[in-house]
Formats: sequence, C-alpha cells, structure tokens
Amino acid sequence: MKTLLIVWQSMTGGTRQMAQAAADGAADEAGVQVRLLAAPQAGPEDLLGADGCLFATPENLASMAGLMKDFFDRCYYPALGRIEGRPYAAMVCAGSDGQGAVRQIERICAGWRLKAAAPALIVCTHAQTPEAILAPKTIGPADLARCRDLGAALAAGLALGIF
Repeated sequence: MKTLLIVWQSMTGGTRQMAQAAADGAADEAGVQVRLLAAPQAGPEDLLGADGCLFATPENLASMAGLMKDFFDRCYYPALGRIEGRPYAAMVCAGSDGQGAVRQIERICAGWRLKAAAPALIVCTHAQTPEAILAPKTIGPADLARCRDLGAALAAGLALGIF
C-alpha cells in the first residue's frame, strides 16, 4: 500500500477546501492510503512514512503561510537525505499570483531532491482588500475539480509505480 501525505494550512478555509478536494480525488485510487494533515499536526515521521506528498498553503504577504513554513522547518533536517526522488506537488490559494509561495516550496523540495510530479496549482481568489483577504473563502467548483484531479493523478502515479 502506497501513502500520499497531504499537508495543508488554511486561515480562511480556502486552502483547506483545496486539500480536502485533492484528498477526495486521491481516495478513489485503490492501493493508496491518503493522509490529510494540518501543518501543525504533521511532523518528520509523517513525511518519512509517505511515498508522495502534496503541500497546500495560502500565500500570505508573497510567502507561504507561517505554519506551513514551520512544518518545513521542523521536518527539513530530519528528512534530509532520506526522501530523495519521491514525488510531490504543491497547491496555493492566493489573492494575487501565488508565485512567491510556489517558489519557496519548490526550493525546499529541491533541497530534499523531491521530484515535481505536476506543475504547482494556484487558485486565485483575487482578494485584495484587508476585508476580502481576511474573509472566509469559498473555492468554486471548477477550481475544486482541478484540485481533485491533482490528488487523483498523484495517487494514480503512486499506485501504478510511475513515481
């Protein structure tokens, strides 16, 4: 049985919805166990026990969320040299472009020598005012379908031994 670890952080609910949609898509794949963990609850042992990972974060101030960064900080050195070649993908819930958070995740994953299984998926909410940024988010059906498809593709790749 292969394991897909989905680690997420969300302040306004958008990224949580994206991560859940990816987990739902992955859960349909036989032979793959899906572990959906909030970043504060995920640790090095979870990362080491996974055959592939999906990292989901909001973009805050052109960066990944602080608690997502905390996950990477806590896991980086315990996993260094122990997870090379494993597949990963990233999802970002952004108010504008999401590229800052994507770059951070890609750099960390390059250090771990993980293999990008898909381009980063960015959902842009276009939230630009303080009120819109802090408001609860609802991710639309088309974007949730993209997230489900990404989760399904990662799980299928793991199950088929493509990754």
